[in-house]
Amino acid sequence: MMNSKTALLYLFFGCSILVFSQPKKSIANSDSTKNESAVSHQNVPSLKGFPVTPFRDTLFFVYNKIGSFNAENRANAITSRIVLLYEDPFFKKDSLKLSKSDFGVDIVYNSDFVVMSVTDLDGKTIGSSNFDLAQKNLAIIQKTVLFQKENNDVESWLKRIGLVLLLISLIVVIVFAINKLFRWLRFFLIKRQERYFSGLKIKESYVFSPERHLEFVLKIVSLARIVVLIFTFYISLPAIFSVFPETEAYATTLLKWIFSPAKTALMGFLDFLPNLISILVIVTLFRYLLKAIKFFVDEIQKGQIKIEGFYSDWAKPTFNIIKVLIYAFMIIIIFPYLPGSNSPIFQGVSVFVGVLFSLGSSNAIANMIAGLVITYMRPFKIGDFIKIGDVSGTVIEKTSLVVRVRTPKQEDITIPNATVLSSSSINYSANTFGNNSGLLIHTTVTIGYDCPWNDVHKALMEAALRTDLLEKMPEPFVLQTSLDDFYVAYEINAYTKQPNQQPLIYSKLHQNIQDCFNEAGIEIMSPHYNSHRDGNRTTIPKHYLDEEYKPSSFSVKVEK
Repeated sequence: MMNSKTALLYLFFGCSILVFSQPKKSIANSDSTKNESAVSHQNVPSLKGFPVTPFRDTLFFVYNKIGSFNAENRANAITSRIVLLYEDPFFKKDSLKLSKSDFGVDIVYNSDFVVMSVTDLDGKTIGSSNFDLAQKNLAIIQKTVLFQKENNDVESWLKRIGLVLLLISLIVVIVFAINKLFRWLRFFLIKRQERYFSGLKIKESYVFSPERHLEFVLKIVSLARIVVLIFTFYISLPAIFSVFPETEAYATTLLKWIFSPAKTALMGFLDFLPNLISILVIVTLFRYLLKAIKFFVDEIQKGQIKIEGFYSDWAKPTFNIIKVLIYAFMIIIIFPYLPGSNSPIFQGVSVFVGVLFSLGSSNAIANMIAGLVITYMRPFKIGDFIKIGDVSGTVIEKTSLVVRVRTPKQEDITIPNATVLSSSSINYSANTFGNNSGLLIHTTVTIGYDCPWNDVHKALMEAALRTDLLEKMPEPFVLQTSLDDFYVAYEINAYTKQPNQQPLIYSKLHQNIQDCFNEAGIEIMSPHYNSHRDGNRTTIPKHYLDEEYKPSSFSVKVEK
């Protein structure tokens, strides 16, 4: 992008070319002249008028013919004669006079040059007398010729050139001041960086570091400088164009490009202001209504307010549902107050968004409905240890769409609510609170028939009592679940109130079972391995055995 000095240089050369170009013989007439010709033209809508335009702008219209001259030829002839008046170096205003003739009233210059004739029919056409119309046209011609001469002489052009140079100098000073101001602002921000730019933090995490924060603000300052310079150049062009009659129309056009949209936006905002106040009042009322509802919800959630049959953990999801309904109702009320709410485009976009939402959110809506059902069924809550399908873990989050479970291996698994609702779920934590006994932990060992069952029961009970996180009361108990061909299946059962520690509990329990069985001299092994026990060393670890222990010898009995 070109810098400001280069832009000023181009602007200066452009204005110089404009100043020293050949002046044209056209300029806008005075407002009174334009208004008079416009009024005259409006009075005769049924006739076609031909404009008299010696200097590009219309002075008046000719509607009627004189003799063999039709209206168009008359308009062209009058235009040519007015141009001759302008080209006369000795033109004087008082030399133009009215004179009666056979056709009506003539406008005569120096008593011998007829500029135009005004007939009785010309006056009747616009609802006036020919004399009044001639006086009006005479005044228009005098003003126009004088205005052209005054604005196209050497002295006027020299004044305009000086004014343009003054404007360019002023623009240069303004641009220099703008650049100076923004350089100072940039230096000020860099110097005071530690004071004004500490970064943006959310929960001790930087969203914007101080350096990024400063860089972002400096970019905004640079962009603002460019916008201000462009606006300054744009505003300066109409000021320069308005100096010369030939370019005055461009100045008006440039200003309209800015002020017309600004005026439209301002008037639109003023028209919208009453509706905006209504919207603000509605939003404020609904906001305080939600605050009042949230107060009661918080009290229910804390247990300060109790409603029979309404659980405290229902308070937050119920409030979320109420909030969505209230916001939807508020939008319905506000919608008619929005600008363009009744336009077909606005309605078409609303229908299009609704169709997209209905087509693309079927699964999401199914999960949301399932989430509501799960919330009010209360199969589990955050912190419970559950099993859904093949996934076991602690519930760490419940949303309107999904349930998140953290497994004992520290894996976070996301399960859609629709899947949760359609699958069977096990809540291991349901009976671990209050006066409940807790979750029943159980494991099975198989021991051969050669070992007394009383000894096995005592060893299993002792192993359960030694295990941490297992309850001493109610006491653990043993069940004999099956009598198979070679062994008996013993199941130890014990209560715990720490279901999320099941892997650790099972590991400790299995360790203690091995220790207790070894201390009691009970071998945990397959009966098939025991079928040829004679001569083999026991499987019990050495430190559990007596020092004098020796494996029995392999014996063979032969009958004679």
